[in-house]
Amino acid sequence: MQTSTALPARGGIGPSSLDPMTALLHRWRDDPGGTYRTWFLWEERVKNFRSIRRGIQQVVAEIKAGTFGVAYRGSSLETVVHSIAEQRQIFKGADHAFLWKPKLRIPDIYENLDNQRAFGRLLDACVCCTTEQQVVAAIREIDAKAIKGLGPAVANLLYFLHPTIVPPFNTAIVNGYNALTGAKVKLGRWDEYLAMRQGILALNAKHRGLLSNDLGAIGGLLFDLGSGCYPAPPREDDAAARAAWEADLARVRDEGARAAKALAEARESDHTHTEVQGWLRDLGLSLGYDVWVAANDRSRPLGGGKLGDGCLAALPGFDTGAGADAVRLIDVLWLDKDSNRIVAAYEVEHTTSIYSGIVRMLDLALGSEAHALEGMFLVAPDGREGEVREQLTRPAFSRVADLKVRYLPYGELKANRETIARFGHGMKPIQAISRSLV
Repeated sequence: MQTSTALPARGGIGPSSLDPMTALLHRWRDDPGGTYRTWFLWEERVKNFRSIRRGIQQVVAEIKAGTFGVAYRGSSLETVVHSIAEQRQIFKGADHAFLWKPKLRIPDIYENLDNQRAFGRLLDACVCCTTEQQVVAAIREIDAKAIKGLGPAVANLLYFLHPTIVPPFNTAIVNGYNALTGAKVKLGRWDEYLAMRQGILALNAKHRGLLSNDLGAIGGLLFDLGSGCYPAPPREDDAAARAAWEADLARVRDEGARAAKALAEARESDHTHTEVQGWLRDLGLSLGYDVWVAANDRSRPLGGGKLGDGCLAALPGFDTGAGADAVRLIDVLWLDKDSNRIVAAYEVEHTTSIYSGIVRMLDLALGSEAHALEGMFLVAPDGREGEVREQLTRPAFSRVADLKVRYLPYGELKANRETIARFGHGMKPIQAISRSLV
């Protein structure tokens, strides 16, 4: 029996009417194992932008104050790069470019204070600026310094400051761009990156309807191409080349094991995170509190309904402002019914870094609601306690002692939540099953 390799029709449009790039984009967007669905549409992704910005600001502040130090390990830079590297597969290995390589003495921003200050000025300029021209000017300024080992990998930091201006960067993305366009972009040079950026912007503008203003989308496509997940479409107008490419693309479609495994792993992580949020939601309601669930998690399915069922539709006192946006993304909040004051805050850290959760709690703790708080909790698997404690020794978490954040293990919450719901009152039972982190 002959197997068809033609692309499926979409909305009544047959494959012959789609140009190769459009056909590729349709296939990529529909692939459950591609970066579009596993990373770009991942709801947790957007939570990291503010925390990474805050981390970059801390790096800048330490460089200005002369307290950054001479090592990557344990630094505020390692903390923020590590949180980027945890952004699923596209940023895996993002810290490699920043690791100190002693034999080569690169990247030369640890021992050379002039270079370190120049790096700080780049980050500071990009934190403060708002236009494409300002960002590119800051990049050209650091390029002129010719700092050994400090190249376009820094764009992964800048992407989280300006996702509509700066595309992410790694070897796979460069390989994908070269395969797609026939270019010969080389790694490690800012001028090559800026040229590639112009080409990426042109591609993104041409196919914006299937991509996004956020350059993470096209970055994910190029990553998948460069990783060998998809064959690049033929650049020449050749029917035979087009047919061969469609056959290769159909082969990718039929290799469903990779996609199924990736999606299953992603969904399992999200499911467990959502399940624990549901425990905290139900426990808070049982104890007589109003409950807020993170704004971008409310519609997640849970049981026979949604995670946001029975919860507040709006968070009193947090209508506008960057800090308010961060607080609305805290996983679960308990509020006093009479005063609408936030009593407790919970961040569920199933597999990701604790950094983002701490930053959101910091926004809450520094606000006008701080005096009413009775507890701030990191909720994580029992086996992560040692890791969490180790992370909190970093300079980036020096404020945790002031916040009095506590560790609430999954096991304690699971074992005691029903008893607390039936017989508990107030925050005392939660305090009793949680552990001090300082």
